[in-house]
Amino acid sequence: MSAPSAPPRTVICVGDVHGYITKLESLWSNLQAALPADAFATALVIFLGDYNDRGPHTRRVLDFLLALPTRYPAQRHVFLCGNHDLAFAAFVGALPPPPDGSPFSATWDEYIHNEEHEGWFRGPGFEGMHVQGRRWGGVIKERWNPKKGLPYKGSIYDAQPTFESYGVAHGSSDLAKAVPEEHKRFLHDLVWIHEEENVPVDMDGGQIICNLIAVHAGLERTIDLNEQLRVLRTRDTRVPKVQMLSGRQDVWDTPKGLAGKQTIIVSGHHGKLHIDGLRFIIDEGGGYEDKPIAAIVFPSKTLIRSTEEAGTTSER
Repeated sequence: MSAPSAPPRTVICVGDVHGYITKLESLWSNLQAALPADAFATALVIFLGDYNDRGPHTRRVLDFLLALPTRYPAQRHVFLCGNHDLAFAAFVGALPPPPDGSPFSATWDEYIHNEEHEGWFRGPGFEGMHVQGRRWGGVIKERWNPKKGLPYKGSIYDAQPTFESYGVAHGSSDLAKAVPEEHKRFLHDLVWIHEEENVPVDMDGGQIICNLIAVHAGLERTIDLNEQLRVLRTRDTRVPKVQMLSGRQDVWDTPKGLAGKQTIIVSGHHGKLHIDGLRFIIDEGGGYEDKPIAAIVFPSKTLIRSTEEAGTTSER
């Protein structure tokens, strides 16, 4: 008589938090209430990146995330790097150095035509800073963001609330001293991609077993897949702008190299929910004050929000 098969593992993917600690706490409570106790206690929880900026409590968000392994020791926690996190890390000196030893200033040239308009940071330490750190800590001259219909919060990244959550003024080089060392280690250690095998997913025709790739924005459809994976796995900070962490239309679909394969690709970043077969974009909040943080639970594809009870998604 064969032993009963183990229940499918629970995988939770959490969308962009953007400094909203009350939303994160509410979402976590809703996840705990919606899932069986054993499933929640042993879940793989993948945070899809962008923990800082826009919302007021980045420091408290990082404290919450850092405490999870102690509070839930049977869970596995993966913290992906988003484009906002990379820029924050760059500003406070927590970004991994380029693998070839080149200076971070080598990343400036491609976007130098934006320096004046975006008001890049030019304070102490700027000479050795990655271009995204300079953009993040700068002061944008144009006060209104036409895409969002809202004023910019300090910089192109809306970084002012992050500075203020650590008790310093936007654009101050004192932020590097104000950020605790454990927060810098957290930023330094963020992974750019997570790859997981044997993830079950409920589909219309029954449950299938997939590989899962989690990356903040997505994978480019037309660029060589192996090169993308190399950049992400090695965290190649020679790249001025990592499209897989910050792109928009070019990272929306499944890349050609994975077409026809049973591979889930899950991302945040895009400020919306989108489910098309095995392509999942889970970022309902987008950093807006009035929108919820969302999470998706596999294998059921149940969607949980910070503002309401769980509801089941359907394929689109």
